[in-house]
Amino acid sequence: MYNCRVLCKKEYLYFTYMGGLNMNLEELRLSCAIKQKKGLHFILASIIIWCVVLIIQLTSLPILTKNLFTFCATAPLMPLAFFISKIIKVDFQNKENPLTNLGVLFSANQMLYLLIAMWIYPTIPKKMLMVIAMIFGAHLLPYGWLYKSKSYIVFAVLIPILSLIIGLKFEPYILAIMMVIIEVLFSISLTVENNKLMSDFKYE
Repeated sequence: MYNCRVLCKKEYLYFTYMGGLNMNLEELRLSCAIKQKKGLHFILASIIIWCVVLIIQLTSLPILTKNLFTFCATAPLMPLAFFISKIIKVDFQNKENPLTNLGVLFSANQMLYLLIAMWIYPTIPKKMLMVIAMIFGAHLLPYGWLYKSKSYIVFAVLIPILSLIIGLKFEPYILAIMMVIIEVLFSISLTVENNKLMSDFKYE
């Protein structure tokens, strides 16, 4: 009987502890979503990046030169996002939240996949932009969990599929146009989500 009581007490403490952890995790995710506005600054920065890529693709430069400039055009993403974060008042670093490091890890993960694009660069140069677009879209999926965002989940699936279809059938500049449009729609969707989140948060 005594052992049973001790066991039950231990189980109670364990589940209480785990419940507390889950609650803290949910609070951290909510804090991350609010303070970083669900990464809106990065999506707005990517609109600028894809506009630059579109301009590059519309030039009469050789395809390999276009690809090189396209790679270079993606480099300013971080400083652009930082600049935009100041304008829309986003806590860019959010140091007090440990999940910020997880978000950085999600972003850094796509750097490894860019090795595939680097292989495509000289091998099938006309399809390099398609691969970059697919990598960009796919890397968004974990943010759906981090920011509790349906927009990230939807666009993480939609972008690679559309990039594959458009990239196989049309010229790269058409794909770049598609990405600009998608990024604009994505940013609008995130803005709606952020407004709803802030409205619910204030109501609570």
